[in-house]
Amino acid sequence: MVVTSTGIENGVIKEEYGERGTQFNENGMPTFSLPFRVEDAPENTVSLALVLEDKDAYPVTFGFSWIHWLAADITRFELKENESQTAKDFVQGANSWMSIQGGEQSRKLSSYYGGMTPPDKEHLYELHVYALDVKLHLEQGFFLNELYRAMDGHVLEEYTLKGTYAPVLDANA
Repeated sequence: MVVTSTGIENGVIKEEYGERGTQFNENGMPTFSLPFRVEDAPENTVSLALVLEDKDAYPVTFGFSWIHWLAADITRFELKENESQTAKDFVQGANSWMSIQGGEQSRKLSSYYGGMTPPDKEHLYELHVYALDVKLHLEQGFFLNELYRAMDGHVLEEYTLKGTYAPVLDANA
């Protein structure tokens, strides 16, 4: 299985998918989601799930990965850009914008793509895509641990696509 994204060019996530983009929710969370395509998924794939995380956030979050996007029960092999906001055919989980560090945004608003806003340096983002032999039937707003528990024993294959995103630097610094 191979996952590609037109939103990542030469290992760099394009500006529109994070804090230098133009689409934000009422709390300033970037909402314009990365597109991706899955090729050569296992023949008996029933659904896909994804986790978009930033492990470089550990120093900022005091030891935790920042979750930017969770989705499950994806039954097609391509998501177009911004489908986190527009598609109705898959379920999405709560991201880290719901945390204290994320401003304690509501679970409802946090249950979509929450784009990149690295506060300290360029970060490496990992899009983990899982081919599953079942649909998970999770509820909108599920948590990461619920996703992993539901996927246990059902992962046929996984692929990790990586890209970097640099912070907006203060011109006065």
